[in-house]
Amino acid sequence: MDNSGGMKTNNLGRSTEPSARAAMPAKPTAGHHWDAPIVSRHVADDVVDRLVTAVGLGLYVTGQQLPTERELAAMLGVSRNSVREALKQLTDDGYLEVRRGRKGGYFVLADWGPESAEHVRRQLVANWAEFEHIFDARNLVEPLIARTAADRRTKRDGKAMTTALEAYIAAPDHDASRRADTALHLAIAEATHNPFLVKLSVDLRSRITLDLGAEPYTDETRRIAVGQHRELVAAIIAGRPDEAADIAARHFMLSENLFRRLADRARVGPRSRTQKNGAERRATRP
Repeated sequence: MDNSGGMKTNNLGRSTEPSARAAMPAKPTAGHHWDAPIVSRHVADDVVDRLVTAVGLGLYVTGQQLPTERELAAMLGVSRNSVREALKQLTDDGYLEVRRGRKGGYFVLADWGPESAEHVRRQLVANWAEFEHIFDARNLVEPLIARTAADRRTKRDGKAMTTALEAYIAAPDHDASRRADTALHLAIAEATHNPFLVKLSVDLRSRITLDLGAEPYTDETRRIAVGQHRELVAAIIAGRPDEAADIAARHFMLSENLFRRLADRARVGPRSRTQKNGAERRATRP
């Protein structure tokens, strides 16, 4: 980490940190880009935008404990001071609450607030063209991965998928569900026996999770996902590539639809006081 809170880069502006994203284009380093290290404006403000968007998407749900300051700093490529400042602001604004004690930390208190639309517009809507590319890439790649896995799976692959599926179905909470979901889709990608397809899948998942490690989530989405996961694993293990590809195409629309729903909500949401004042000033100019 450097003192500005960004990732270490060489003099070409590329990250020097090890990455699982070798199969994807290098990320731009401009601070305004959603997937670049968070270095634009005041860093803590960008962390706030990212976390409010994450909570709105259900990456973290009401009552769930957030990762530690250290973990969030590593995920987002910023300093712990910036994370600490952002968490304090989110607590003051009513999104989080602090619980003391051995199992204490920051917990999600509310998934939407008066300023949420503004935060989401900056984080998500302003970068919508980029997200459309991510959705498109995922819709092309993941059905291919499912199809290839159905053609190439081994008994060991089938066991890994079945174990992850059982863990997902039995998950008692959002954290366990997230871990099992990650393990299941990694097992499916690894069943292709092509490391480049595995890297593509991992990278696209990282981008869709805003580098925070969890897919968008609602109780209804999980209910649908349980059924689709069962169908997908069964089709792959049985060697039905066309069926597996079709299920995967439908399955990965779940997260995309939640993104679209949140973006629409933010677009019609209330403007901040600063935005309203600016509009009023423009309207009164001769």
